[in-house]
Amino acid sequence: MAKQSFSGSQAAQVVGITYRQLDYWARTNLIRPSLSDAKGSGSRRVYEYRDLLELKVIKQLLDAGIRLESVREVFNYLRSHVDTDIAAAHIVISGKAVVLCQGDQLVDVLRNGQGVLNVLPLANIKSDVDSMIVSLADKKSSKVVQGKTASRSQIVAI
Repeated sequence: MAKQSFSGSQAAQVVGITYRQLDYWARTNLIRPSLSDAKGSGSRRVYEYRDLLELKVIKQLLDAGIRLESVREVFNYLRSHVDTDIAAAHIVISGKAVVLCQGDQLVDVLRNGQGVLNVLPLANIKSDVDSMIVSLADKKSSKVVQGKTASRSQIVAI
């Protein structure tokens, strides 16, 4: 299956930037088109869907007040440290800081990947507590009550 392709003007329109911005970002190596780069007068850049996602992230960082030089640093870090689709990454912007959520860590991408906080994932806490309660109840149900093994309903009544 062929990848969907987008001309420079289509890419700019989809992302919500001017063609001039797109051209500048390509000429200064912020983002190069994946499918076909311009090779002189009359040639055209051709972008793929992933490029559009990256362009949109760049635009959102700029819209959030992050300087273009910092956006370059962010993307250099993301491209070398994020194995999945960049759009799947989670970025937190706080003032002029850009922090990447990587697993259970928050990494300041503008400070050479310095860890700033650890994240305590809470998603599994409920299931962990529930399974421990079931395990505890199973242990109690095998407890001998008056010489007999108690049923679950008897344990609840105790």
